[in-house]
Amino acid sequence: MTAGLVVGDFRDRVRRPVYAVTLLAAVGLGYLAVPDAGGHWTIMDVGGNRGVYNSAYVGAVTALAGALWLTFGGFYVVRSGIARDETTGVGQILAATPLRTSRYLLAKFLSNLLVLASMIGVLAVTALLMQLARGEDRTVDPMVLLEPFLLLALPLMAITAAAALLFETVPLLRGGVGNVVWFVLAMVLAIGGQSASAPLDGLGVHQVAGSMGAALEAQHGTVDPGGFSLGLTKVDKPLDTFRWEGFDPSSGFVLGRLALFLAAFAVALLPALWFGRFDPARDSGARTAPVTAAAPSVPDGADGTEPAGARWGTAPGVLPRTEPRRAGAFGRLLAGEVRILVQGVSRWWWLVAAGLTVAGLTLPMNAVTGLLLPLAWLWPVLIWSRLGSQQVENGLEVLLGAYPSARRRLLAEWASGLVLTAVAGAAPLIRMLVAGDGAGTASWVGGALFVPSLAMALGVVSRSHRLFQAVYLPLWWVLVNNVAALDFMGAVRVNGSPAGPGPLLVGAVSAALLAGVFLVGAARRNVKG
Repeated sequence: MTAGLVVGDFRDRVRRPVYAVTLLAAVGLGYLAVPDAGGHWTIMDVGGNRGVYNSAYVGAVTALAGALWLTFGGFYVVRSGIARDETTGVGQILAATPLRTSRYLLAKFLSNLLVLASMIGVLAVTALLMQLARGEDRTVDPMVLLEPFLLLALPLMAITAAAALLFETVPLLRGGVGNVVWFVLAMVLAIGGQSASAPLDGLGVHQVAGSMGAALEAQHGTVDPGGFSLGLTKVDKPLDTFRWEGFDPSSGFVLGRLALFLAAFAVALLPALWFGRFDPARDSGARTAPVTAAAPSVPDGADGTEPAGARWGTAPGVLPRTEPRRAGAFGRLLAGEVRILVQGVSRWWWLVAAGLTVAGLTLPMNAVTGLLLPLAWLWPVLIWSRLGSQQVENGLEVLLGAYPSARRRLLAEWASGLVLTAVAGAAPLIRMLVAGDGAGTASWVGGALFVPSLAMALGVVSRSHRLFQAVYLPLWWVLVNNVAALDFMGAVRVNGSPAGPGPLLVGAVSAALLAGVFLVGAARRNVKG
């Protein structure tokens, strides 16, 4: 039964859009990890140098870059296994079987790990293709190419798979708060894991950096001991090259990687101490959603009533469309969407938002644009993530299908996100208007359009709130680290002016995302029709 659970869960997850999006992002990162020889963007910088693109170097840099991304993004792909079993009723069926809780958790952990390992496998293929495409050394050594993926990336995938399972069984971490907490933890791991003193060698970067430094010193005579960096950075000139044939892992390093696997198994099985496995008699009360038995199905017309759809002339399971009320309809619809969007938001959230607004009206202007605006447009991330997905996640898709104008409803839902974005960033806007900062104001408008458009597009495509959180948080992190190319809000400034993409470009991207929302919505309505 355990093997069946693992395989079935794996097949279900790899069919979901969020898997494809995360995998495409990983492949894109693999492409960036092996840039063109004359490029100015790099993932790995060894004191102003890089390795010749042979199997050893391409495998190592792609494995490390992929591990960093999938430790973060892969978490959002695999963390819904238990919740899906609960909502689909599979959990209640399993509760009636003799399957032990530990075996259920083990199956979920292995399924999580299999999903992440499949992405690592695709990254390894990407590394091979990039080595051949760049053409600096087309001699392929499969073992040297795969070694970094097995020793560096796979143990981190095990930790990520176990953490996703643990978060699903802890009530406080099960929702959006857990997504934000993991983002912070992943950032700590990405930074602290590169240290030589990291437990169990962390990311394994120190071993790679030491080996590359020795090779660089042997070939060029000098090496900058603090010059190793891992992460997307822009360099002033193309990096020089040196030849690196791979690292020889010590027995202690290999044992440390095995210890990471054992730690992951322990973390995955830890919830057996409190997880009730959907059994109400064992549940500690953490799960608040009541489980109701499904009503017995009765064939249409068998109970003397008219068959579904006969009375209204519609397909079964589709509510009839009502006649629209034109006068003030969009305003009422927008007001309703705003209430739905912020429903359940605690007063503490509003107090923090108010505090950010007061700070935005009182801090110096450079702090408002460089710090306060990014913070103001980070705080609502869990609310924005509801756009485009909450009707599906709350089982309201059929009910909302009765609205006479689906496009108008989607537009109103997007506009509710725009209202929230504008309210959250109102203080920086006021300050820029008062200061006569026309360029900053235009960038603010572009950002205010972009955020709800991105949230709607990802929510409608994935039908889940997690994908937006997985995309927006690293995008925001890159922005606050002064990467102007991705600054959609005008926070990165040079000589007092926004250095990022122009507001017209940001607005065009926003319009394209919103058009995609309408196209996907129309396609789904046609399929259902």
